[in-house]
Amino acid sequence: MPPATRYAKSGSVNIAYQTLSEGPPDLVWVIGNVSNIDMAWEEPRYADFLNRLAGFARVILFDRRGSGLSDRDVGQPTLEERMDDLLAVLDAVGSERAALFGFSEGGTVCALFAATHPERVSSLVLYGTPARIIADANHPYGLFDAEGA
Repeated sequence: MPPATRYAKSGSVNIAYQTLSEGPPDLVWVIGNVSNIDMAWEEPRYADFLNRLAGFARVILFDRRGSGLSDRDVGQPTLEERMDDLLAVLDAVGSERAALFGFSEGGTVCALFAATHPERVSSLVLYGTPARIIADANHPYGLFDAEGA
């Protein structure tokens, strides 16, 4: 059974989050573009992964704005907005300092958050996080060009 879903307010947007287990330490699992924190528990291997993390930390997970149980009709969020959402969730759960575990595009958010709010971050783990996704003359391996094609 999934943990209770709660909501943090980030500006005018409701951000869905869940906590699992007790800390310290606090560990925030930040994934990429698509999530649904309730449906995640229906995948046994994913639920096992989260439960294993909860064996040593209070795990905090949330749906990004525009996805899952968070407010949906908010447009494409900027990295700064996603960083603000992470801060709103940390404040809502009373976490003063947390380890950030960023997966895919979520790692980019975590890196920006750690650089902007180093006092709130105890450690940073990035998994499958691209350094850059926009292709240009100096980085021809990006997924998109500057126009998004």
